[in-house]
Amino acid sequence: MDRKTILNQTHRDMGARMVPFGGWDMPVHYGSQIEEHHAVRRDAGMFDVCHMTVVDLHGAGVRDFLGRLLANDVAKLKVAGKALYSCMLNPDGGVIDDLIVYFLRDDWFRMVVNAATTEKDLAWIAQQAGDFDVRVEARHDLGMIAVQGPNARAKAAALLPDGLRDAAMALKPFSAAHDGAWFVGRTGYTGEDGFEIIVPKDQTVALWNGLAGAGVQPCGLGARDTLRLEAGMNLYGADMDEAQSPLASGLAWTVALEPGTRDFIGRSALEKQVTAGNLPTFGGLVLQGRGVLRSHQKLFDGDREVGEITSGGFSPTLERSIAMARIEPGAGSALEVDIRGRRLPVARVKLPFARNGKVVVELDGI
Repeated sequence: MDRKTILNQTHRDMGARMVPFGGWDMPVHYGSQIEEHHAVRRDAGMFDVCHMTVVDLHGAGVRDFLGRLLANDVAKLKVAGKALYSCMLNPDGGVIDDLIVYFLRDDWFRMVVNAATTEKDLAWIAQQAGDFDVRVEARHDLGMIAVQGPNARAKAAALLPDGLRDAAMALKPFSAAHDGAWFVGRTGYTGEDGFEIIVPKDQTVALWNGLAGAGVQPCGLGARDTLRLEAGMNLYGADMDEAQSPLASGLAWTVALEPGTRDFIGRSALEKQVTAGNLPTFGGLVLQGRGVLRSHQKLFDGDREVGEITSGGFSPTLERSIAMARIEPGAGSALEVDIRGRRLPVARVKLPFARNGKVVVELDGI
């Protein structure tokens, strides 16, 4: 049976359509996925992300441990509250998970990992932590709500504790503030501004209802996926997984090979990939004409198969079908996609497609 977040009954009371997702019973929409998508791009929307797992890492060895565990370098985090996006790799360079890590104190870092990978993540982290002075604590006592959109922070502000409100509103992107009980990060997965708010589980329903009362639109998994796709943000299990390295997934920017003395897990495999060259490219596609781009559709340069769509769908902001794809090096710019036996032209574009309420991809001539 699928697990339920603390907000499950609240979703049902609000008329959500519920679906299985990564072992959880989650809302896909509350009536209109398109309206929810536009609410985030234009105003404010909120998402139940309680199914994701907060992991606190404590101990004198935590910074050294994360330097070994993650492909990005936590040495970049020098100011309390700063956050970093990183992949956690296996020895072959494949992506075990992608996550956000926050530096809170020299002996306390906080990570947020994906729901579907939680069990394997925790097992991997515990296995690797054995040689370090680190205590790993999965915080199943916490709830988490993402509030996203141009007006999201302003609408959420009145619901934050008095002692935390000013600090939260002063946050720079990819930073966090906390008061010991509530934790507010200026982070998200939509390409819009906003907060991800972590609270004690028993206060999650009240926060959700308070946000709804402040005019924040409840949003489901459907809008979350179209928003992150437009923003060019990878989805674990689709755009990358344990069979693909970050170098083949558009995530080379998250890999810190300097300093060369930092021996993170997967480093040698990535260095071999760089030396060998011939890595696939990862980028965006816009369908020219009618149809819908979906994951696993094959791409062709003439008669030669040159790649595959990893994520795709209809973009409410662009009003076109868009996708992200892994494509062989040397493939041309004029490709075709196979949709149910029909070859249709697609244009290659740079990611992202849309962020901060605006279309940012170049569509002239498409």
